Amino acid sequence: MKIQSMKITKGKQQRAQRVVIYGVESVGKSTFAAKFPRPLFLDIEQGTSHLDVDRCEIGSWKQLTDALAEAKATDYKTIVVDSADWAERLCVEDLLASTKKTSVEDFGFGKGWVMVAERMSRMLSSIDQLIDAGKNVVMIAHSKIVRFEAPDALAAYDRYELKLSKQSSPLLKEFADELWFLRFKTKVSTSETGKGKGVGGKERILLTTHSAAYDAKTRSGLAEELPLEWASVAHLFETKAQAVVAPTATPPESWAARLAEHEGAVNQFLLGRGVLTSEQTWRDCAPEYLERVALRVDQFINTAIEWRSANK
Repeated sequence: MKIQSMKITKGKQQRAQRVVIYGVESVGKSTFAAKFPRPLFLDIEQGTSHLDVDRCEIGSWKQLTDALAEAKATDYKTIVVDSADWAERLCVEDLLASTKKTSVEDFGFGKGWVMVAERMSRMLSSIDQLIDAGKNVVMIAHSKIVRFEAPDALAAYDRYELKLSKQSSPLLKEFADELWFLRFKTKVSTSETGKGKGVGGKERILLTTHSAAYDAKTRSGLAEELPLEWASVAHLFETKAQAVVAPTATPPESWAARLAEHEGAVNQFLLGRGVLTSEQTWRDCAPEYLERVALRVDQFINTAIEWRSANK
């Protein structure tokens, strides 16, 4: 049977990213989001006064949905919703006002939270038009500690989760291309009496892979743990326009020579990001990774040099 209407494409496609970043208090979620390309903050919490960013203060669910619709026509490269859990609060307030209820529980049997999740789902679906327009969307969220009992576990345990309702949280995780958990790196030392004591807690890290302690995911092959620095993820957010500049300025056959010219900075950068081990060099990277580097070799080298300077 000959198919007339199907449009088939092949290979990897570059597009804007849906990113959810959440974490513990004061770890620097908004500060990190401010480093994304040309961001516009939809500031629901009104907590960005310490940041030199463009912002639109949001006070209602309608203001949020209108701002997301209007953002498509702007020249911003990233739209940041700060934060997703406060957006859910606005959604609840709007639902109660429109139905003349005083509490979500007034709907009975969890129906109110289902209605909230349906509205949140429609809001997340509307973001696709921003992605199609080439704009990254970053959803910031707080974290909470919940007691969790897996079906195959012998006992329940505590873990970090998004600070949203149990109906909306899965929607946000499914929405994300990248779900990153931010926290301070700590270790537990045991005294002679057997008591545990937390040490460290100053180094900030970004975690990209699901574990029993938290939710996280990456579709970009990032290392499981990275320093909470823009250089750790900057390569994911270069536009197509930026990507085609590098081959023009640097002929394809010379990209390897350019990396060799800055070998020290490049290797240190890849080691710091967890792409390499101490015994490897950039030549040991996966072929598909090097293909991406070749398309933007000058930007990649600049990022490596900046990273080395910042980590001396």
